Amino acid sequence: MDTGERGRLWEWFDSRLGLAGFERLARKKEVPVHKHTIWYYLGGMTLFLFIVQVGTGILLLFYYRPSASEAYESIRFIMTEVKFGWLIRSIHHWAANLMIATLFLHMFSVLLLRAYRPPRELTWLTGAGLLIVSMAFGFTGYLLPWNQLAYFATRVGTQIVGVVPVVGDEMLRFLRGGGDVSGATLTRFYAFHAAVLPTLIVGLLGIHVYLVQKHGMSSPPGVERSGHGGRSLPFMPHFLLRDLVGWLMALAIVAALAAYFPAELGEKADPFASAPAGIKPEWYFMFMFQTLKYLPAHILGVEGEIVGIVGFGLAAVVLILVPFIDRRRDGEASHPALDYLHYVWWAMIVFILVMTYLGYAETVPDVTAGTP
Repeated sequence: MDTGERGRLWEWFDSRLGLAGFERLARKKEVPVHKHTIWYYLGGMTLFLFIVQVGTGILLLFYYRPSASEAYESIRFIMTEVKFGWLIRSIHHWAANLMIATLFLHMFSVLLLRAYRPPRELTWLTGAGLLIVSMAFGFTGYLLPWNQLAYFATRVGTQIVGVVPVVGDEMLRFLRGGGDVSGATLTRFYAFHAAVLPTLIVGLLGIHVYLVQKHGMSSPPGVERSGHGGRSLPFMPHFLLRDLVGWLMALAIVAALAAYFPAELGEKADPFASAPAGIKPEWYFMFMFQTLKYLPAHILGVEGEIVGIVGFGLAAVVLILVPFIDRRRDGEASHPALDYLHYVWWAMIVFILVMTYLGYAETVPDVTAGTP
């Protein structure tokens, strides 16, 4: 296609879609260059892993059957009969885990670098929403293979929701589609996983990407004060090309994990069987699960689980409202308590890491010990 034809094609689309405005916005964006610039690549890597999730998820939908009688068999068919079906499922599995991992790292980097400062409050809120929806993706998708481990883990996970004061019982029945985990729960989780949550995440992602494009990347306060924040890199095409290198690295990691550690299927769920020993949630829920295990039965006359659930809920609310709590500007006096927020975020990171480690380090009791 020669230059004239390309120009006419561009004009045709521009007159109908207004592409020139998007082009100006992309070319206007500058990325600050400093010692913390590497953290800026996490957002693009998360977006890429989400695209992988969408692609592999659509391929799996062609064969998956969301019913208690056919879900397990359809996954087994994908893994044994469909060409490269095991690889697609494994890529879907590992891309989901890596996407949530990069989301956590992205959130922590934003907290520590105070990138939520005005005018980026809405950017932070949409990012927090993306993390919550992504974790909901993991929770609902875990049950879809309808295997033994997923069945009992979902029963335990939804039971924790039932502990929430006042609305716990209603939330439990809403999630399960009844009194216990059943085929109705599987169908409901499938609806969330394949329709409701994708709609939410696409909307949040569109707003988030637009806000990042509009307000650009934030330089850390320390870099701004030192006077070394003047350098910048054009987003198009310089930073984008570097971003693509990160995408290729993420793809290589996902492919390697999928090839060498393929997702397992396990045994088909049997509601009448005994629960497997040592049931554990996915790693991104482990710190909450382990904390609830360590809490005493009662705290000041209140059930320990209720205190834990309410505590995590309040912590999440505070985290979401951080841009409206920490409104410090450089050179302005602030409340002394806000100066210690940096240590609070590090304490939170250490707490999550330690609880997750303890959750996986616990030995599973040998239920067969002493039997002939």
